[in-house]
Amino acid sequence: MAKTNYQSIDQYHQVFSGESLARMQTIRKIIHEVVPDAEESISYQIPCFRYKGYLIYYCAFPKHISLSHPYSNAFWTYFKADLVSYKTSKSVIQIPTDKPLPEKLIKEIIIFRKKENEEMTKGSHT
Repeated sequence: MAKTNYQSIDQYHQVFSGESLARMQTIRKIIHEVVPDAEESISYQIPCFRYKGYLIYYCAFPKHISLSHPYSNAFWTYFKADLVSYKTSKSVIQIPTDKPLPEKLIKEIIIFRKKENEEMTKGSHT
């Protein structure tokens, strides 16, 4: 994929088709179902969702979709057992395109991140 100056998630999605696009659209739908007030943006040239701070990012690669959860302190402890079969790094989960999309897990991740951001911003005016 050539470097582009994406201005919206729709513009990012237009570069993809097939399974990658379908998976990203599903993730986007889950995010909006769980956090209707989430704001869409592009950050680091990938889809980003904000709700009381950064909520979650996602992006597509030829063999996986990456979910990124920035600034989450308790994430790995909470989801440790759920993530053993995925390739992970400090803040990224790779979901292979040849495996079913774990929609329930993604929903749980978004719920967790929403609550985490709400806790972090209690008492602030963000």
